[in-house]
Amino acid sequence: MGVVELNGASYINGLSSDPRELSWMQGVPPLADKPVSFESDKLLDSHQVRWSLSQMRELTAIVNVRRGLGSPSQLERQDRSDEIDALTFIDKRGYEHTFAEALFDTHTDGILVLHRGRVVYECYFGALEAHIPHACHSMTKSHAGTLTASFVHEGVLDNQKPVVAYLPQLRGAAWEDATHRQVMDMQTGLTYSAEYADKHASIWTYPRDSGWRPRPHGYDGPQTLCNFLKTTSKKGVHGQEVAYKTVNTDVMTWGMERVTGRSFAQLLHKRLWAPLACEEDGYLVVDLAGKSMACSGLSAALRDVIRFGELMRCEGVWRGKQLFPASVVCETRQYNDLPKFNADCSYRSMWWVSRDELGGFLSAAIHGKRLMVLPEADVVIARFASHPVASAERMS
Repeated sequence: MGVVELNGASYINGLSSDPRELSWMQGVPPLADKPVSFESDKLLDSHQVRWSLSQMRELTAIVNVRRGLGSPSQLERQDRSDEIDALTFIDKRGYEHTFAEALFDTHTDGILVLHRGRVVYECYFGALEAHIPHACHSMTKSHAGTLTASFVHEGVLDNQKPVVAYLPQLRGAAWEDATHRQVMDMQTGLTYSAEYADKHASIWTYPRDSGWRPRPHGYDGPQTLCNFLKTTSKKGVHGQEVAYKTVNTDVMTWGMERVTGRSFAQLLHKRLWAPLACEEDGYLVVDLAGKSMACSGLSAALRDVIRFGELMRCEGVWRGKQLFPASVVCETRQYNDLPKFNADCSYRSMWWVSRDELGGFLSAAIHGKRLMVLPEADVVIARFASHPVASAERMS
């Protein structure tokens, strides 16, 4: 079995981690040592993650994001796979790779590239196929952020109002004196740790408290996502820096749900999946009360993720119809100079924003998932991956 060294640890490599070769969940029932289950709490371990991220609806409670009726919108094709596979580059260690080799090195499950709206490259690996929804994790944030920004520009939501104007349930919690805009841009001061290497960090306790991961025997903490949010306390001053705290997305989306009277799943259907004429239903992980995890709970087919990216590249226009104001994208691309989590990027409406010559902005998630929009190059790239190292910044 092939292994790769990363940050002093050994991991199974991209070829050897293929879940079909490892026989995860094959057979009825699967072999005794080959099941993947929610209760085991190992679904994100390096050996199982490449199966589980393509099969989340078999592991936890979900709600559907319906694509609606009618045929899916067509993606024109101009295949350039041979040219792209042959591209070479030098990595940080000085080694040369082809593009095709790099896909295995990064545990890519699927990648799709659009140029001027046409598919020039598409391929799938492991358990993923074109019709299978894959866990988006924090790419969910950008879907939620864009919907929220749309309601702001339409006058449905006032992002300068305090969070408690929409969510009085959060009086006394960290967001009591935060504005909705500060939440949208991750500019809140919270007692929340996002260190993936620390298994006691908030990034791990949060999904357990919300019911997304199994709870230990004798657990007596919050039973729902909203109850967890009420327990989060303030640390520092809001609005002084960009501090990436995933719980902000759930506060933002909860406010959007309260204002519109619709759930996140319903809003995704009405504002994105149906008008984009997506190919497949998506789905969202939900807690015991049926509240969806807007911070990381979406699973979607790769082609439907890239439809969303192309909509952003075209400033809200899809097939000649304006689905949301162009000003939403223009404002999202505004760079601010506040001190930030990632020195190379700003953060706006749940998107990473760069200052590169291609005008790029990015939706990024753990395990190597990316949706990159490059307006000046007329390019959109969507990639699903299941790298054994979760931390998003290491998978570029």
